[in-house]
Amino acid sequence: MATPPKGHSLRVLFVDDEKHLQEFFRTELPRLGYEVTVCADGHEAFKILEKSKFDVAILDLRMPGVGGIEVLQRLKEVSPDTEAIIHTGHATEETAIAALNLGAFRYIRKPCKMAEIDVLLRQVAEKRELQHKTLALQTRVQAAEGPTLMLGKSAPMTKVHNDIGRVAPTDATVLILGETGTGKELAARTIWQQSRRAEMPFVPVNCGALAEHLVESELFGHRKGAFTGADRDHKGLFEVASGGTLFLDELGELNRNIQVKLLRFLESGEIRRVGDSESFRTDVRIVCATNCDLREMAHADDFRKDLYFRISTFPVSLPPLRERRSDIPELARHLLSRAAKRPVEQVAPLLTPEAIDVLLDYEWLGNVRELYNAMEYASIISGGGPIAPEHLPQHLRSGNPTLSLLSETVPLSPVLSSGAGSAPLTLQVVETEHILRVLEKHNNNKPLAAAELGISLKTLYNKWNALKDRKAAG
Repeated sequence: MATPPKGHSLRVLFVDDEKHLQEFFRTELPRLGYEVTVCADGHEAFKILEKSKFDVAILDLRMPGVGGIEVLQRLKEVSPDTEAIIHTGHATEETAIAALNLGAFRYIRKPCKMAEIDVLLRQVAEKRELQHKTLALQTRVQAAEGPTLMLGKSAPMTKVHNDIGRVAPTDATVLILGETGTGKELAARTIWQQSRRAEMPFVPVNCGALAEHLVESELFGHRKGAFTGADRDHKGLFEVASGGTLFLDELGELNRNIQVKLLRFLESGEIRRVGDSESFRTDVRIVCATNCDLREMAHADDFRKDLYFRISTFPVSLPPLRERRSDIPELARHLLSRAAKRPVEQVAPLLTPEAIDVLLDYEWLGNVRELYNAMEYASIISGGGPIAPEHLPQHLRSGNPTLSLLSETVPLSPVLSSGAGSAPLTLQVVETEHILRVLEKHNNNKPLAAAELGISLKTLYNKWNALKDRKAAG
């Protein structure tokens, strides 16, 4: 018999009091490509279900003490997603109806051939694959409003396209690097769409947005009772993404405990739910992204070195918009199309040459994200008509688009500069100016600046990125 396709191997719990069947299933199921745990009775199955998770359970109906129906009830309480196959030599219509009403996948009579069991297990695998494909379709629908292709024919973007074309068909872990707003999630989606996993889920996770005390549970799941409020089993995002791609954005925000668990998965393919005593395998491709310099963070011991070397096998670097200015007109037209919810063919002529000149002159510290905001603003102000310079945000047409980040972001305070008549200072202004002065002093060497400021490199990156975000927001 053929082995189940890669990515569809199932974890099977077999419960039966007949010893010859225990040995038979313990030997034969692994030969067919399945992982199996064998229990001799219902009491033993209860203990196993408290600490381990399975894709499918094969349950004998009549056993001494705790029977198959009781095990099925407990199974559906602790792991509703697990499919159950009831097999028995004492079948009645009443027991069959009871088992199916409790959520059993199939009800079969003894004796049954291993070929029949294999067919049923493959049906379970196909059902689970269909569920994942449905999730993938939902992911595609959710992403439909945004651009589905990475645009740009400039030399830096040609390299990005080539790099993605090489790595996408593989299962290699990818690290996407780039400033805030350069399109790292879009690059991750492009890798997924060009991979062999395109029919399976794409699950994006913003690591910086996860509550610190729930990160482990959200990523790896938890068992019922693992902590206060855990009133049922919870499937983590690694399981949700099974067979597909998990995109970990803002990777530098993960604490060291989670970094260890991520490293373990990358090395073994196994994860462990919070409150679970056993690990289990899941088939997920990892794509990571960060706007931090993980090499510097690893050198400063703010990020695990072993994890950095493990995920940086194939980096894809996205250029900032100011380094791919020739792409700006095409990008602007497509982003205007998205903002106006009209075909690009209709909106492309609306961008006047004078407006494009303004876009080409601007520094775009907020990158593609800032360009989209500008196009949305212009679409509203122009009322759907031609877009001239006066329809663009004021800071784009200020007449001095190459002002430094320092002078554009905050007014210089009399404490830190010789200017007079400055506005009243806020703590944010003073902190911002001080950080920028220290960075300037060290020629933008962030580890040295962080050391002088008395903060971690990760904290400095967070403050720096928040400063750029405030600047991009105008």
